[in-house]
Amino acid sequence: MKLLCEQIPELEVIRVFDNPILFLRDFPRIDCDLCILDIEMPGVDGLQVARLIQGKAVIFVTAYKEYALDAFELDAIDYLQKPVKLERLQLAVQKALKRTAGNQSVLKYMQLNTSKGRTLIYFDQLAYIKTSDTDSRDKLARLVDNSTLLLKNVTFEHLHEILPPGQFCQINKREMIGFKSVYSFSHNEITTRIQNENGQPLVLVLSGMYRKNFLQEIQI
Repeated sequence: MKLLCEQIPELEVIRVFDNPILFLRDFPRIDCDLCILDIEMPGVDGLQVARLIQGKAVIFVTAYKEYALDAFELDAIDYLQKPVKLERLQLAVQKALKRTAGNQSVLKYMQLNTSKGRTLIYFDQLAYIKTSDTDSRDKLARLVDNSTLLLKNVTFEHLHEILPPGQFCQINKREMIGFKSVYSFSHNEITTRIQNENGQPLVLVLSGMYRKNFLQEIQI
């Protein structure tokens, strides 16, 4: 499970336990948004653990079908049967993100593969993203301090899934902007607070295909 979780950009593995008693002992000192629990465990089963950590989002992973009703009565995010496939776990994580969208403890950053390795990118530090000029599978991210990061092999569709709603919007086929970086806009272009290489405000094209969504997202 740890190896699967580490393949999902939205997740950061904080701690891993093979003993529920140790988990419950350390739980008050663990800052996390989601717990992934087995059910049949020595000493305390996963259902009991979920009852003791009420208020925390839970995904159950088990080899057994018969606990599903009990799990959902505990308002579990999802119930996965072993062996777990990455795609199924990703779906469960997306459900968890939607559930916790209004929770202040939701992650404030994403983890992506970049040219510098696996990198934590805080949403409030992200200003602008464009498709790389050298490889369309990659994206170049501009941060608020004007530094850049090359995001490796990531699509705009995936970025939409992991970026917080209402803060970022794609404006044409090659570019996405953070709303806090928008200075002004007209029918077909956006003037940003970002400086180009000449020290002038960066001006971006607002494509007709994306205009309606941009206006809706920026609440005009």
